[in-house]
Amino acid sequence: MKITPDRFRLAVQAAFTLFSLYAGYRFILFLSWVSGRSETFVAKPGAVEGFLPISALLGFRRLVSSGFWDRAHPAGLTIFLAALAMAFLFRKGFCGYVCPVGFLSGLLERAGRSFGMARIPPRRIDLPLHVFKYLGMGGFVFLIFSMDPRSLESFLRSPFNMTSDARMLDFFLHPSGMALAVLAALALLSVMVRNFWCRYLCPYGALLGLFAWFGPVRVHRDKDACVHCGKCSASCPSGIAVEQKEAVRTPECIGCGQCVGACPVDGCLGFHALGRRIPWPTVAVGAVLVLLVARVWAGYAGVWDNPLPPEMLKRVYQAGAGLM
Repeated sequence: MKITPDRFRLAVQAAFTLFSLYAGYRFILFLSWVSGRSETFVAKPGAVEGFLPISALLGFRRLVSSGFWDRAHPAGLTIFLAALAMAFLFRKGFCGYVCPVGFLSGLLERAGRSFGMARIPPRRIDLPLHVFKYLGMGGFVFLIFSMDPRSLESFLRSPFNMTSDARMLDFFLHPSGMALAVLAALALLSVMVRNFWCRYLCPYGALLGLFAWFGPVRVHRDKDACVHCGKCSASCPSGIAVEQKEAVRTPECIGCGQCVGACPVDGCLGFHALGRRIPWPTVAVGAVLVLLVARVWAGYAGVWDNPLPPEMLKRVYQAGAGLM
């Protein structure tokens, strides 16, 4: 079976999604020990903190202003900085290959395509809708960076922040009726509109897109070789009009390479970095390597796991998340 950008991306996304589920399972075991339902100690997996981007942004603000690494969710800050590095070096590699939400969104898009749906709205509707994720991003950045240092420190050390991952897990395991209705609406919209959540609503993706905009890697089109078949644009999950661009610089590009795989003309489309053509797997492999290097470095530097002793961490979760 030929390895195409589409299949390669699906395999990498599925692997990270399965790993996220495993980390979630380990976190459930940790909370079972915390609550006393189990006597077997299981260390809290740092990977679950990747689902706390707001807390990571707070930790980043503290790092910038004071030079100190957040110890409440140190792995979350590591993953956040790795995602920023990925975005600059390898497009929105976190969105395209790592994020489980992006994986689920892509599966819903594929389902929509099979039913003749998953369309891109007309430009007069599409462009204004992009504003929402940038407004969300701007609101979070403004609120966090306008906090005075004392308030920031107080919040980071609060039981609410330190146990936010437990509340996040509870949301997924015991969603309210309203939450289920919102999730169902988002799923339906993702079937009807291509890449709906990532395209219009995700503030994290908006931030990464700005970093990717200034990065060196882009998809280039040889306008002389192009036959204007439109297959590149039709295959793009972000709905980018690739056939109309010589270089795809837009912050919506996630570096998935599906346009490269769909192009019928050899050498017409490809990734370029600093004026040189690079193999299409470079983006995926590079993004994964950035994350792995960040994980190894964080473990070596002691900024991956919460430094509190297990019994003290247990009391924090019992008090902050009501796990008694």
